Amino acid sequence: MTGFGKLFRTTAFKLSLVYLFAFAVGAGVVLGKVAWDVKNLVDEQTAQTVQAEIKGLSEQYALGGIWQLADVVERRTLRPGGSLYLVTTPTGEAIAGNVATLPEGILDRPGVVETEYQRPGEPATLHHRALARIFVLPGGFRLLVGHDLEDREIVSAMMNRALVTSLLWLTAIGTLGGLFVARRVLRRVDAMSASARTIMRGDLSGRLPLAGTGDELDRLAQNLNAMLDRISVLMTGLQEVSDNIAHDLKTPLTRLRNRAEEALRSTQSADEYRAALEQVIEESDGLIRIFNALLMIARAEAGTDCAAMEDFDAAEVARDVAELYEPLAENAEVVLDIDVGHGLLVYGNRELIGQAVANLVDNALKYGIPSLPGQQHGVRIAARRVGADVEIEVSDRGPGVAREDRLRVVDRFVRLEGARSRPGSGLGLSLAAAIAHLHHGTLRIEDNEPGLRVVIALPVNVPHLILAPATPPAPQQVPHLSAAQ
Repeated sequence: MTGFGKLFRTTAFKLSLVYLFAFAVGAGVVLGKVAWDVKNLVDEQTAQTVQAEIKGLSEQYALGGIWQLADVVERRTLRPGGSLYLVTTPTGEAIAGNVATLPEGILDRPGVVETEYQRPGEPATLHHRALARIFVLPGGFRLLVGHDLEDREIVSAMMNRALVTSLLWLTAIGTLGGLFVARRVLRRVDAMSASARTIMRGDLSGRLPLAGTGDELDRLAQNLNAMLDRISVLMTGLQEVSDNIAHDLKTPLTRLRNRAEEALRSTQSADEYRAALEQVIEESDGLIRIFNALLMIARAEAGTDCAAMEDFDAAEVARDVAELYEPLAENAEVVLDIDVGHGLLVYGNRELIGQAVANLVDNALKYGIPSLPGQQHGVRIAARRVGADVEIEVSDRGPGVAREDRLRVVDRFVRLEGARSRPGSGLGLSLAAAIAHLHHGTLRIEDNEPGLRVVIALPVNVPHLILAPATPPAPQQVPHLSAAQ
């Protein structure tokens, strides 16, 4: 009983009942109209029959008067059929005809009437209905010519039975159909609910089942599964961030504490205290940069950092970053090659794209040192249109990254063996990849033969509504981050 109760409470069953009611009303209106048209047709045919009878009798009356009319009526009453005749005296006594009784006063109403009557020899309880026309003849005689309406009554009864039967069958079939539809829908909804309960218990790997029909429930399940995939990615990222913070930030925090403790224990003069405080501040600034980078990565991966989205020229961004790093490259005796086109319009956050390119250039300057002696350290910045994308490339002539490490090098706090001796936190490529993903683009790590080539590919024809929030917040300044691979 509980299962049927759930079926009756489903939206599918309720909608089926609403559709059933609407269809039943429509069917009733159609059948009622058909019955009305049939009744009018029968009445019209009856009236035509009566009119034909009247025409013949009027000719007989004109030829022989009342007695010839009575004789003709008597002969016609012997014919089988539903025709009715009655000729009476001025006082109402029957002279000829096949009508025994009529309601009182009917003969005093000339014209067309619908009346009850009895035939001669029938029981007093048996009544018929007829459509008749009454004439008052010279001398006060009355003539009634009519036709029995039994055919109309039979047709009306048939139509009423058809209407009732149709409604009964329609109700039965509609109810069973509604239960069938509701049961199918309920079965799928119950399966989705079971999967949702599994997911709510903490199993984020669960997904809503698909029937493969492509209907609205399948589309809903697909969208929810896509949402769960996104939530799973975000939860995994959050867990990784928590683990990374627990492991990778423990060392700098411990070092910060040890330096402060050492300053308290061994420092004697004000200059020594000042130097110790400067070291503490330097360590604190490094930690702040790491937390800012983590925050930016998290916001970019979540798709919430959509401030200041606009159309801008990616070539100008690449040139600005190159101009910013030219003094550093000169001091490090690095050849900075710039190959940037013009008019590379993309839609997105100019500051974030600049931050991503700056991270790549910073990494190339730090870690793109050639492994062969005497080979010059060179970094190349290029921007060009490739198909439907704008690609910003930063390449160097250093040792590069092994193929098996190219997937994990974009993870947070990942630093390869060759980079551990240099300053950095391992967040530069992670942030660049997150910014590219925010703009529906990709970050590719390729072999420069020798060296490393990192490419940010940004789609040109991305609808603004995908990236831009409904009410863009005020532009936000992004701090510069120097992070290692």
